Amino acid sequence: MPSPWSRMLLASAASVVLLGTTTQAAAAAPDAKGVSATVHTAGRVQDAGDVLRYSWPGVYFEGRVRGTAVGVVLDDPAADYDVQVDGATVATLVAPGSTTHWIRGLRDGAHTVRLVKRNDTPWSTSSFGGFVAAPGGAVLARPAARSRQIEFIGDSLTAGYGNLSSSRDCTDEQVKRTTNADVSYGALTARRLHADYQVNAYSGQGMVRNYNGGSPEVNYRTFYDRALLNVPGDVWQNPGTWRPQLVVVHLGTNDFSTPITPGEPWTDETLVAAYRGAYAGFLEKLRTRHGPGTTLLAVGAGSFAGHVEQVVRERVAAGDRRVRFWRLDDTGLDLAGCHWHYSARDHRLLADRLTAHLADLPIRW
Repeated sequence: MPSPWSRMLLASAASVVLLGTTTQAAAAAPDAKGVSATVHTAGRVQDAGDVLRYSWPGVYFEGRVRGTAVGVVLDDPAADYDVQVDGATVATLVAPGSTTHWIRGLRDGAHTVRLVKRNDTPWSTSSFGGFVAAPGGAVLARPAARSRQIEFIGDSLTAGYGNLSSSRDCTDEQVKRTTNADVSYGALTARRLHADYQVNAYSGQGMVRNYNGGSPEVNYRTFYDRALLNVPGDVWQNPGTWRPQLVVVHLGTNDFSTPITPGEPWTDETLVAAYRGAYAGFLEKLRTRHGPGTTLLAVGAGSFAGHVEQVVRERVAAGDRRVRFWRLDDTGLDLAGCHWHYSARDHRLLADRLTAHLADLPIRW
């Protein structure tokens, strides 16, 4: 029987309305100052003025409104979302399309509202047109950014692939509906540390080799710089506000979890060499981008942990004092998510372990 790691599959890519919520097809008028002036986000977005476009999972938008209702303006045929008001989830939107979704029946007063993209839909571009207030209400000043920032880099394990599933056997549709990056170990860890965060995760992608050798012309590094994953050559323009004090890299499961197939340009030895070389280059890229004060935490698990540890040792020996290795402790994980991925319970356990590990690191918060 193959190991659980070898069963991890490449992710493939209506509205569920709760009480007090409605959806209408016409979008509300955008704020005259542009959406970015009224919402806080730390995610990789492309600012088009009246809309913000994005692709990565876990992208969230936070705003404040006064009144008895708030509208959420979206154009997204593929992704799912949670809408949270005053800290409680009040609606889950499933591939909502072009709509303004209204949350009604709020007490008259000021409210915080948060919209979060649950799943990874790299083949599609999502658009958010802001929060709008009902007649008599108003959109208030956006919430302040948090001083702490964490970037999580990874594959399906980091994206929260199928983490809400009640079964390991899932169809593509079930994977979409049961993936929730907002309860992934990264998002949970960041919220415990009161940090803004990015979940830059792409299911099925590896550092040099993708799951089962698929799509050999690309790998995770092909997409890392993008805001819009399905737009070749796209490059995210950092507005100057994203300066993470911590970057967590968890890549390698897809490189090594499946046997090399006939026709792939690898042997076991050349794959290891290519992986280590690419990993070292990727860490150098992150160091150049974020500077010497950012802590880089390289995560190792299963068969690739030793390779990651060796890359980190070499960087430390070369003088990089803020790169660290973390051997992921998978003790007690049930891997009950879709296709033997982390379950929601596993993500909570890993957030516990990662948070404890970070407490011992000299991070310059």
